Amino acid sequence: MISYLKGIPIEVIKNTNNRIFLVLEVNQIGYELQITSRLAREISQNKSDNIQVFTHLQIREDHQILYGFSKTAERELFRQLISVSGIGAQLAIALIDTLGLEELVQAIVTGNIRVLSQTPGVGKKTAERIALELKTKLSQWRKLVGVTVASTSAMPSLDILEDIEMTLLALGYTNEEINKAISTLSQDNLMLKNTDTEEWIREAITWLSQGT
Repeated sequence: MISYLKGIPIEVIKNTNNRIFLVLEVNQIGYELQITSRLAREISQNKSDNIQVFTHLQIREDHQILYGFSKTAERELFRQLISVSGIGAQLAIALIDTLGLEELVQAIVTGNIRVLSQTPGVGKKTAERIALELKTKLSQWRKLVGVTVASTSAMPSLDILEDIEMTLLALGYTNEEINKAISTLSQDNLMLKNTDTEEWIREAITWLSQGT
């Protein structure tokens, strides 16, 4: 019904349920949209007078909610997620917020339950259901929208991944930072052949400390 809105961001509000809303003024009308924390940060950093937000309208008996996204691909991924049995809008927003577009698509397409389960509220069974129902759909969809997914073989072993994650989490790094570090290091063929967990951790910390 409403593909996108283009207007002036008036304010970003976090309610008591930690949901984030943007008030966007379009032709002297203020629209309230629920957005991801990622989009909220973009708005805060860019300080733009005029932004474009791609929308999804959810209509229920008692109310209507507009969800806002920075990219059409992000909105379409949101729609794919809420098509999965048991996945509501809030959990879909949480998945996108926790992992981001590329990382989330990669986790689903490669069936990476460990990564999907990093999202608060997503347990092993829910992660398995998401991967099962969307793996084939997203494999085709990502090619249409140009989302790049690394090969499943281009990753260290599960044991090494778990050790890296546990160590870096203990050092205060976020899941997003850890996933980016692992993805970057995995592009090095020499590192992929390396089975020394401590070296993986050292290299990850080095990459993260550079603020890349």
